[in-house]
Amino acid sequence: MTKATFNLDENVASAACYVLGWLTGIIFFLMEKENKTVRFHAMQSIITFLSLSILSYIFGWISGLLSLLISLLTLILWLVLMIKAYQGEKFKLPIVGDIAEGQA
Repeated sequence: MTKATFNLDENVASAACYVLGWLTGIIFFLMEKENKTVRFHAMQSIITFLSLSILSYIFGWISGLLSLLISLLTLILWLVLMIKAYQGEKFKLPIVGDIAEGQA
């Protein structure tokens, strides 16, 4: 198994990029210099969860229901992305995945 940041296996480091959403995404993106897979997952985590955090904050002021739906979407994405990354799958979200791939 390929090693990555903090001497973790690639799949573990990739999954860890999502653990605390955009925060761990930033940490792994800044720390990982060589492993493109980990950098991809880190950037996808940053873009996805920072965007959803901002949307949830904005819509929280407008409508509690919209904020709740965004929070539910965030939870589902968080679980799916972590599981897929741990399984070693490069699961690309529409639009965000292409951007993340370009930045990795």
